[in-house]
Amino acid sequence: MKKSASLLFCLLFISVGVFAQKFPDIAKTPQMGWNTWNKFAGNINEKLIRETADRMVQSGLADAGYVYLNIDDCWQGKRDSLGFITADKNKFPSGMKALADYVHSRGLKFGIYSDAGRKTCACFPGSSGHEFQDAITYAHWGVDYLKYDWCYTSDLNPRGSYLLMRDALYMAGRPILFSICEWGGSEPWLWAGKVGHSWRTTGDICASFDKDIDHGNWKTLSVMSILDKQDTLRKYAGPGHWNDPDMLEVGNGMSVNEDRAHFTMWCMLAAPLILGNDLTNISDATLKIITNKDVIAIDQDTLGVQGLKYKAGDGVEYWFKPLAGGDWAFAILNRNSGPAECRVDWRDFIFTDNLSGCSTAFDKIVYRYDNLWYKQVSGNTKSVLKVTVPAHDVAVYRLTPVSD
Repeated sequence: MKKSASLLFCLLFISVGVFAQKFPDIAKTPQMGWNTWNKFAGNINEKLIRETADRMVQSGLADAGYVYLNIDDCWQGKRDSLGFITADKNKFPSGMKALADYVHSRGLKFGIYSDAGRKTCACFPGSSGHEFQDAITYAHWGVDYLKYDWCYTSDLNPRGSYLLMRDALYMAGRPILFSICEWGGSEPWLWAGKVGHSWRTTGDICASFDKDIDHGNWKTLSVMSILDKQDTLRKYAGPGHWNDPDMLEVGNGMSVNEDRAHFTMWCMLAAPLILGNDLTNISDATLKIITNKDVIAIDQDTLGVQGLKYKAGDGVEYWFKPLAGGDWAFAILNRNSGPAECRVDWRDFIFTDNLSGCSTAFDKIVYRYDNLWYKQVSGNTKSVLKVTVPAHDVAVYRLTPVSD
Protein backbone atom coordinates (compact mmCIF):
# COMPACT_ATOMS: atom_id res chain seq x y z
CA MET A 1 0.00 0.00 0.00
CA LYS A 2 2.72 2.48 0.96
CA LYS A 3 4.73 2.11 -2.26
CA SER A 4 1.77 2.12 -4.59
CA ALA A 5 0.11 4.98 -2.75
CA SER A 6 3.31 7.02 -2.76
CA LEU A 7 3.68 6.46 -6.51
CA LEU A 8 0.11 7.58 -7.09
CA PHE A 9 0.71 10.61 -4.90
CA CYS A 10 3.65 11.64 -7.09
CA LEU A 11 1.73 11.03 -10.30
CA LEU A 12 -1.01 13.37 -9.16
CA PHE A 13 1.37 16.25 -8.94
CA ILE A 14 3.01 15.38 -12.26
CA SER A 15 -0.49 15.61 -13.76
CA VAL A 16 -1.27 19.10 -12.49
CA GLY A 17 -2.49 20.03 -15.94
CA VAL A 18 -5.58 17.86 -15.48
CA PHE A 19 -8.65 20.01 -14.96
CA ALA A 20 -10.17 19.00 -11.64
CA GLN A 21 -13.92 18.89 -11.18
CA LYS A 22 -16.50 16.82 -9.41
CA PHE A 23 -17.23 13.52 -11.07
CA PRO A 24 -20.07 13.88 -13.63
CA ASP A 25 -22.88 11.40 -14.18
CA ILE A 26 -23.24 10.64 -10.46
CA ALA A 27 -26.46 11.22 -8.47
CA LYS A 28 -28.59 12.08 -11.49
CA THR A 29 -31.38 11.24 -9.07
CA PRO A 30 -30.93 11.64 -5.29
CA GLN A 31 -28.63 9.01 -3.81
CA MET A 32 -30.12 6.17 -1.77
CA GLY A 33 -28.40 4.03 0.84
CA TRP A 34 -27.72 3.43 4.51
CA ASN A 35 -25.41 5.06 7.06
CA THR A 36 -24.14 3.89 10.46
CA TRP A 37 -24.43 7.12 12.45
CA ASN A 38 -28.08 7.65 13.45
CA LYS A 39 -28.43 4.25 15.10
CA PHE A 40 -24.94 3.10 15.96
CA ALA A 41 -22.75 6.24 16.22
CA GLY A 42 -19.30 4.93 17.22
CA ASN A 43 -20.44 1.37 17.96
CA ILE A 44 -19.44 0.03 14.58
CA ASN A 45 -17.33 -2.86 13.37
CA GLU A 46 -16.67 -5.12 10.44
CA LYS A 47 -19.30 -7.67 11.49
CA LEU A 48 -22.05 -5.05 11.56
CA ILE A 49 -21.17 -3.79 8.08
CA ARG A 50 -21.10 -7.26 6.57
CA GLU A 51 -24.40 -8.21 8.21
CA THR A 52 -25.97 -4.95 7.04
CA ALA A 53 -24.78 -5.55 3.49
CA ASP A 54 -26.37 -8.99 3.58
CA ARG A 55 -29.59 -7.58 4.99
CA MET A 56 -29.79 -4.83 2.37
CA VAL A 57 -29.83 -7.51 -0.30
CA GLN A 58 -32.04 -10.07 1.47
CA SER A 59 -34.70 -7.55 2.52
CA GLY A 60 -35.16 -6.11 -0.96
CA LEU A 61 -33.68 -2.73 -0.03
CA ALA A 62 -30.99 -3.00 -2.69
CA ASP A 63 -33.62 -3.80 -5.32
CA ALA A 64 -35.60 -0.76 -4.12
CA GLY A 65 -32.59 1.47 -4.88
CA TYR A 66 -30.65 1.62 -1.61
CA VAL A 67 -27.21 0.83 -3.00
CA TYR A 68 -24.76 2.86 -0.88
CA LEU A 69 -23.57 1.32 2.41
CA ASN A 70 -21.83 4.15 4.23
CA ILE A 71 -19.62 4.02 7.32
CA ASP A 72 -19.75 7.27 9.27
CA ASP A 73 -17.35 8.60 11.95
CA CYS A 74 -15.28 6.40 14.30
CA TRP A 75 -13.82 3.91 11.80
CA GLN A 76 -10.38 5.55 11.82
CA GLY A 77 -7.16 4.37 13.39
CA LYS A 78 -3.99 6.45 13.38
CA ARG A 79 -2.07 7.85 10.45
CA ASP A 80 1.01 5.84 9.53
CA SER A 81 4.58 7.17 9.40
CA LEU A 82 3.95 8.64 5.93
CA GLY A 83 0.70 10.31 6.95
CA PHE A 84 -1.72 7.84 5.33
CA ILE A 85 -4.91 7.11 7.25
CA THR A 86 -5.54 3.60 8.57
CA ALA A 87 -8.65 1.86 9.90
CA ASP A 88 -9.09 0.87 13.53
CA LYS A 89 -7.63 -2.65 13.59
CA ASN A 90 -9.82 -3.78 16.46
CA LYS A 91 -13.06 -2.74 14.75
CA PHE A 92 -11.99 -3.60 11.20
CA PRO A 93 -9.34 -6.33 11.43
CA SER A 94 -9.61 -7.27 7.74
CA GLY A 95 -9.10 -3.67 6.64
CA MET A 96 -11.21 -1.34 4.57
CA LYS A 97 -10.27 -2.70 1.17
CA ALA A 98 -11.42 -6.20 2.11
CA LEU A 99 -14.62 -4.75 3.56
CA ALA A 100 -15.26 -2.69 0.42
CA ASP A 101 -14.66 -5.80 -1.68
CA TYR A 102 -17.29 -7.66 0.35
CA VAL A 103 -19.82 -4.84 -0.03
CA HIS A 104 -19.16 -4.75 -3.77
CA SER A 105 -19.58 -8.53 -3.98
CA ARG A 106 -23.13 -8.06 -2.69
CA GLY A 107 -23.88 -5.67 -5.57
CA LEU A 108 -23.67 -2.58 -3.34
CA LYS A 109 -21.46 0.50 -3.20
CA PHE A 110 -19.16 1.41 -0.33
CA GLY A 111 -19.11 4.77 1.44
CA ILE A 112 -16.85 6.30 4.04
CA TYR A 113 -16.59 9.44 6.18
CA SER A 114 -14.02 12.12 6.86
CA ASP A 115 -13.85 15.73 7.97
CA ALA A 116 -12.41 18.91 6.45
CA GLY A 117 -10.91 19.83 9.81
CA ARG A 118 -7.96 18.63 11.84
CA LYS A 119 -10.22 16.18 13.67
CA THR A 120 -13.53 14.56 12.95
CA CYS A 121 -16.56 15.36 15.09
CA ALA A 122 -15.70 12.33 17.25
CA CYS A 123 -12.07 13.50 17.49
CA PHE A 124 -10.46 11.01 15.11
CA PRO A 125 -7.95 12.21 12.49
CA GLY A 126 -9.48 14.65 10.00
CA SER A 127 -8.34 15.27 6.44
CA SER A 128 -6.98 18.80 6.79
CA GLY A 129 -3.47 18.78 5.30
CA HIS A 130 -3.92 15.20 4.04
CA GLU A 131 -6.59 15.69 1.38
CA PHE A 132 -4.67 14.14 -1.52
CA GLN A 133 -3.33 11.30 0.59
CA ASP A 134 -6.81 10.46 1.80
CA ALA A 135 -8.29 10.65 -1.69
CA ILE A 136 -5.64 8.21 -2.95
CA THR A 137 -6.32 5.90 -0.03
CA TYR A 138 -10.07 5.91 -0.64
CA ALA A 139 -9.56 5.18 -4.34
CA HIS A 140 -7.23 2.29 -3.47
CA TRP A 141 -9.76 0.86 -1.03
CA GLY A 142 -12.59 1.05 -3.59
CA VAL A 143 -14.66 3.78 -1.94
CA ASP A 144 -17.70 5.02 -3.91
CA TYR A 145 -19.07 7.71 -1.56
CA LEU A 146 -17.46 10.27 0.74
CA LYS A 147 -19.40 12.13 3.43
CA TYR A 148 -17.21 15.10 4.37
CA ASP A 149 -17.98 16.83 7.68
CA TRP A 150 -17.11 20.26 9.11
CA CYS A 151 -15.89 19.88 12.71
CA TYR A 152 -12.65 21.46 14.05
CA THR A 153 -12.40 23.84 11.11
CA SER A 154 -11.61 27.16 12.78
CA ASP A 155 -9.79 29.51 10.35
CA LEU A 156 -10.77 27.32 7.37
CA ASN A 157 -12.92 28.52 4.50
CA PRO A 158 -15.74 26.11 3.62
CA ARG A 159 -15.72 26.69 -0.10
CA GLY A 160 -11.95 26.39 -0.34
CA SER A 161 -11.82 23.29 1.85
CA TYR A 162 -14.49 21.46 -0.11
CA LEU A 163 -12.98 22.50 -3.45
CA LEU A 164 -9.66 21.08 -2.31
CA MET A 165 -11.14 17.69 -1.48
CA ARG A 166 -13.21 17.70 -4.65
CA ASP A 167 -10.02 18.20 -6.68
CA ALA A 168 -8.19 15.53 -4.71
CA LEU A 169 -10.93 12.99 -5.33
CA TYR A 170 -11.01 13.77 -9.03
CA MET A 171 -7.25 13.50 -9.41
CA ALA A 172 -7.24 10.17 -7.56
CA GLY A 173 -9.24 8.89 -10.50
CA ARG A 174 -12.01 6.78 -8.94
CA PRO A 175 -15.55 8.16 -9.36
CA ILE A 176 -16.76 8.99 -5.84
CA LEU A 177 -20.01 10.67 -4.85
CA PHE A 178 -19.06 13.73 -2.77
CA SER A 179 -21.53 14.50 0.03
CA ILE A 180 -20.87 17.90 1.63
CA CYS A 181 -21.80 17.99 5.32
CA GLU A 182 -21.19 21.62 6.26
CA TRP A 183 -24.64 22.04 7.96
CA GLY A 184 -25.71 25.03 5.86
CA GLY A 185 -23.74 27.70 7.75
CA SER A 186 -22.08 29.15 4.65
CA GLU A 187 -25.17 28.71 2.44
CA PRO A 188 -23.59 25.92 0.36
CA TRP A 189 -26.58 25.86 -1.99
CA LEU A 190 -25.14 29.06 -3.46
CA TRP A 191 -21.76 27.55 -4.37
CA ALA A 192 -21.73 23.78 -3.94
CA GLY A 193 -23.42 22.78 -7.19
CA LYS A 194 -20.07 22.50 -8.94
CA VAL A 195 -18.30 21.11 -5.88
CA GLY A 196 -20.37 18.23 -4.54
CA HIS A 197 -23.27 16.00 -5.46
CA SER A 198 -25.28 17.00 -2.38
CA TRP A 199 -24.93 19.38 0.53
CA ARG A 200 -26.45 19.44 3.98
CA THR A 201 -28.83 22.33 4.48
CA THR A 202 -29.16 22.20 8.29
CA GLY A 203 -27.72 20.82 11.48
CA ASP A 204 -28.23 17.21 12.54
CA ILE A 205 -31.62 15.52 12.59
CA CYS A 206 -33.06 13.55 15.53
CA ALA A 207 -35.80 10.93 15.79
CA SER A 208 -38.47 13.44 16.80
CA PHE A 209 -41.39 14.62 14.69
CA ASP A 210 -41.71 18.21 15.86
CA LYS A 211 -39.59 18.80 18.99
CA ASP A 212 -35.92 19.73 18.81
CA ILE A 213 -33.60 18.19 21.39
CA ASP A 214 -31.40 20.61 23.34
CA HIS A 215 -27.91 19.29 24.14
CA GLY A 216 -26.75 22.43 25.95
CA ASN A 217 -24.59 24.31 23.46
CA TRP A 218 -26.22 22.74 20.40
CA LYS A 219 -29.48 21.16 19.25
CA THR A 220 -30.52 18.28 17.09
CA LEU A 221 -33.46 19.20 14.92
CA SER A 222 -36.85 17.56 14.55
CA VAL A 223 -38.20 16.38 11.22
CA MET A 224 -40.58 19.35 11.02
CA SER A 225 -37.89 21.88 11.98
CA ILE A 226 -35.73 20.66 9.13
CA LEU A 227 -38.64 20.60 6.70
CA ASP A 228 -39.38 24.24 7.51
CA LYS A 229 -35.85 25.24 6.48
CA GLN A 230 -36.20 23.89 2.92
CA ASP A 231 -38.82 26.29 1.56
CA THR A 232 -36.50 28.73 -0.20
CA LEU A 233 -33.91 26.23 -1.46
CA ARG A 234 -35.66 24.28 -4.21
CA LYS A 235 -34.23 26.31 -7.08
CA TYR A 236 -30.70 25.15 -6.21
CA ALA A 237 -31.41 21.41 -6.50
CA GLY A 238 -31.42 19.25 -9.60
CA PRO A 239 -29.80 16.23 -11.27
CA GLY A 240 -26.29 15.78 -9.88
CA HIS A 241 -26.67 18.42 -7.14
CA TRP A 242 -29.19 17.99 -4.33
CA ASN A 243 -30.24 19.75 -1.16
CA ASP A 244 -29.69 17.30 1.70
CA PRO A 245 -31.96 17.75 4.76
CA ASP A 246 -30.01 14.97 6.54
CA MET A 247 -30.48 11.24 6.89
CA LEU A 248 -33.72 9.42 7.56
CA GLU A 249 -34.82 8.55 11.10
CA VAL A 250 -37.48 6.09 9.93
CA GLY A 251 -37.47 3.08 12.25
CA ASN A 252 -35.68 4.84 15.10
CA GLY A 253 -38.54 5.37 17.55
CA MET A 254 -41.15 7.67 16.03
CA SER A 255 -44.67 6.39 15.39
CA VAL A 256 -45.56 4.65 12.13
CA ASN A 257 -47.59 7.72 11.13
CA GLU A 258 -44.62 10.01 11.80
CA ASP A 259 -42.22 7.72 9.97
CA ARG A 260 -44.55 7.65 6.97
CA ALA A 261 -44.83 11.45 6.95
CA HIS A 262 -41.06 11.87 7.35
CA PHE A 263 -40.30 9.51 4.47
CA THR A 264 -42.94 11.02 2.20
CA MET A 265 -41.81 14.59 2.72
CA TRP A 266 -38.17 13.70 2.06
CA CYS A 267 -39.35 12.18 -1.23
CA MET A 268 -41.33 15.34 -2.02
CA LEU A 269 -38.11 17.31 -1.39
CA ALA A 270 -36.15 15.15 -3.86
CA ALA A 271 -33.78 14.55 -0.94
CA PRO A 272 -31.11 11.87 -0.65
CA LEU A 273 -32.69 8.83 1.01
CA ILE A 274 -30.05 7.60 3.43
CA LEU A 275 -31.44 5.18 6.00
CA GLY A 276 -30.18 5.33 9.57
CA ASN A 277 -31.89 2.42 11.34
CA ASP A 278 -30.82 -1.07 12.39
CA LEU A 279 -31.43 -3.22 9.32
CA THR A 280 -30.57 -6.41 11.19
CA ASN A 281 -33.59 -5.85 13.45
CA ILE A 282 -36.15 -4.06 11.31
CA SER A 283 -39.94 -4.23 11.73
CA ASP A 284 -42.28 -5.14 8.92
CA ALA A 285 -43.94 -1.71 9.27
CA THR A 286 -40.64 0.12 8.78
CA LEU A 287 -39.65 -2.08 5.85
CA LYS A 288 -43.02 -1.44 4.21
CA ILE A 289 -42.48 2.32 4.44
CA ILE A 290 -38.95 2.48 3.09
CA THR A 291 -39.61 0.05 0.22
CA ASN A 292 -42.80 1.68 -1.12
CA LYS A 293 -41.78 1.83 -4.77
CA ASP A 294 -44.46 4.37 -5.72
CA VAL A 295 -43.35 6.88 -3.08
CA ILE A 296 -39.67 6.26 -3.87
CA ALA A 297 -40.50 7.00 -7.53
CA ILE A 298 -41.46 10.54 -6.49
CA ASP A 299 -38.01 11.06 -5.02
CA GLN A 300 -36.23 9.40 -7.94
CA ASP A 301 -38.22 11.13 -10.67
CA THR A 302 -35.98 12.02 -13.61
CA LEU A 303 -37.32 15.56 -13.96
CA GLY A 304 -35.33 16.28 -10.81
CA VAL A 305 -37.44 19.11 -9.41
CA GLN A 306 -37.82 19.61 -5.67
CA GLY A 307 -41.38 19.92 -4.40
CA LEU A 308 -43.01 23.11 -3.15
CA LYS A 309 -45.38 23.96 -0.35
CA TYR A 310 -48.25 25.65 -2.19
CA LYS A 311 -50.72 26.26 0.64
CA ALA A 312 -50.78 25.92 4.43
CA GLY A 313 -53.13 26.68 7.28
CA ASP A 314 -54.40 25.29 10.59
CA GLY A 315 -51.50 22.86 10.80
CA VAL A 316 -52.14 21.34 7.36
CA GLU A 317 -49.84 21.78 4.37
CA TYR A 318 -50.47 21.08 0.67
CA TRP A 319 -47.39 20.21 -1.36
CA PHE A 320 -46.88 19.66 -5.10
CA LYS A 321 -43.96 18.18 -7.01
CA PRO A 322 -43.86 18.20 -10.83
CA LEU A 323 -42.85 14.87 -12.34
CA ALA A 324 -41.61 13.71 -15.71
CA GLY A 325 -44.26 13.12 -18.36
CA GLY A 326 -46.73 15.67 -17.04
CA ASP A 327 -47.58 13.89 -13.77
CA TRP A 328 -47.65 15.56 -10.37
CA ALA A 329 -47.10 14.32 -6.83
CA PHE A 330 -49.53 15.86 -4.35
CA ALA A 331 -49.11 15.52 -0.59
CA ILE A 332 -51.25 16.65 2.33
CA LEU A 333 -49.22 16.89 5.54
CA ASN A 334 -51.05 17.03 8.88
CA ARG A 335 -48.80 18.49 11.57
CA ASN A 336 -51.58 18.52 14.17
CA SER A 337 -51.86 16.18 17.16
CA GLY A 338 -55.33 15.15 15.97
CA PRO A 339 -56.80 14.08 12.62
CA ALA A 340 -57.49 16.66 9.93
CA GLU A 341 -60.57 16.62 7.71
CA CYS A 342 -59.37 17.91 4.35
CA ARG A 343 -61.45 19.03 1.38
CA VAL A 344 -59.53 19.54 -1.86
CA ASP A 345 -61.29 21.54 -4.57
CA TRP A 346 -58.77 21.17 -7.38
CA ARG A 347 -59.73 24.57 -8.81
CA ASP A 348 -58.10 26.13 -5.75
CA PHE A 349 -54.76 24.66 -6.82
CA ILE A 350 -54.39 25.93 -10.37
CA PHE A 351 -50.89 27.35 -10.77
CA THR A 352 -47.75 27.31 -12.90
CA ASP A 353 -44.53 26.36 -11.16
CA ASN A 354 -42.03 29.13 -11.91
CA LEU A 355 -39.09 26.77 -11.50
CA SER A 356 -40.13 23.94 -13.84
CA GLY A 357 -42.63 25.79 -16.02
CA CYS A 358 -45.15 23.00 -15.37
CA SER A 359 -48.80 23.93 -14.82
CA THR A 360 -51.41 21.96 -12.90
CA ALA A 361 -54.12 23.35 -15.22
CA PHE A 362 -56.90 21.67 -13.27
CA ASP A 363 -59.38 23.82 -15.23
CA LYS A 364 -58.27 22.20 -18.50
CA ILE A 365 -56.81 18.79 -17.63
CA VAL A 366 -58.45 15.91 -15.82
CA TYR A 367 -56.06 13.81 -13.75
CA ARG A 368 -56.52 10.36 -12.32
CA TYR A 369 -55.17 10.17 -8.79
CA ASP A 370 -53.95 7.21 -6.76
CA ASN A 371 -53.23 7.25 -3.04
CA LEU A 372 -49.70 5.86 -2.79
CA TRP A 373 -50.03 4.55 0.78
CA TYR A 374 -53.54 3.13 0.49
CA LYS A 375 -53.62 1.70 -3.00
CA GLN A 376 -57.36 0.99 -3.00
CA VAL A 377 -58.13 4.75 -2.95
CA SER A 378 -58.26 6.37 -6.38
CA GLY A 379 -60.35 8.85 -8.33
CA ASN A 380 -60.05 11.84 -10.62
CA THR A 381 -59.98 15.60 -10.38
CA LYS A 382 -63.48 16.10 -11.81
CA SER A 383 -64.78 15.97 -8.25
CA VAL A 384 -63.70 17.31 -4.87
CA LEU A 385 -61.34 15.09 -2.88
CA LYS A 386 -62.33 14.54 0.73
CA VAL A 387 -59.81 12.79 2.96
CA THR A 388 -59.10 12.41 6.66
CA VAL A 389 -55.38 12.63 7.38
CA PRO A 390 -54.44 11.14 10.77
CA ALA A 391 -52.35 13.05 13.31
CA HIS A 392 -48.71 13.55 12.35
CA ASP A 393 -49.34 11.77 9.08
CA VAL A 394 -49.60 12.37 5.36
CA ALA A 395 -51.69 11.50 2.34
CA VAL A 396 -49.83 11.41 -0.95
CA TYR A 397 -51.16 10.99 -4.47
CA ARG A 398 -49.77 10.65 -7.95
CA LEU A 399 -51.76 12.66 -10.47
CA THR A 400 -51.67 11.42 -14.08
CA PRO A 401 -53.38 13.31 -16.96
CA VAL A 402 -56.19 11.31 -18.57
CA SER A 403 -57.78 14.02 -20.74
CA ASP A 404 -57.64 17.72 -21.61
